[in-house]
Amino acid sequence: MRTARTSYSTTQGLIGLCALVFVALSSLTSLQAQTAPAGPACTAPAEFTRLGHTLTRMARHLASGEPITIVAIGSSSTAGAGASSPAATYPSRLEADLKTRFPGRTINVLNRGVGGEDASQMLARMDRDVAPERPDLVLWQVGTNAVLSDHALAGEAPLIREGIRRMKALGADIVLIDPQYAPSVLDKGHDAEGMVRLIGAETKAGNIGLFQRFALMRHWRENQGIAFELLLSPDGLHMNDWSYDCVARQLGIAIADAVRSPAVAGGATPRR
Repeated sequence: MRTARTSYSTTQGLIGLCALVFVALSSLTSLQAQTAPAGPACTAPAEFTRLGHTLTRMARHLASGEPITIVAIGSSSTAGAGASSPAATYPSRLEADLKTRFPGRTINVLNRGVGGEDASQMLARMDRDVAPERPDLVLWQVGTNAVLSDHALAGEAPLIREGIRRMKALGADIVLIDPQYAPSVLDKGHDAEGMVRLIGAETKAGNIGLFQRFALMRHWRENQGIAFELLLSPDGLHMNDWSYDCVARQLGIAIADAVRSPAVAGGATPRR
């Protein structure tokens, strides 16, 4: 009788364990569905996942095990216009990606995007929204609204230069993110390309990193043949869940590559 009871108890335990595993797998599947939006394969040529500059402060903090604070400042495509929820914005997706690449590390990505702003407006709030966080890395998405508002490129250069100067004064690593490749931006013709060249020139002159969002999205559209309807929200300007997620993943690859150094190799080698 005892043997029968033991067998019954074991069977019930196995059934319970199987039920727990099923629930866990179901939850994981649901989570994966939320964190990996359906869409085309998220790929990019290697040249678009190189920042062109080593992120030395972030590398040091990863090597020492210190917490990492990243501030993403920008306009609507940083705030997340077109995303289905705050969790689907590029800063949120980047935080999740970096935590996977650097397991066990404390990494916080703070979203300081405000829709509609240009470089001068972002400069006006850097002391309030960026400096108090004492960031290790600042991601500055800039340029799109200047193009859309027909600002003279000559007037944007000193603003971008001043922003770089202020961020350097914080001791932070810096990466600029150029405009999105979208019909509303492309309608401005040479101004869009000119802004991309201007941002590239200022990052080179300032010896800081550049994430080539414009070139990356153009590759998706022209080389991979991905329709704008799959890349953008219905307004033809802002990104959607898939493109925010893919930009974040490619930026995560770029950041991981930019912190590879002898100092990091001892304890924070990123996962690929």
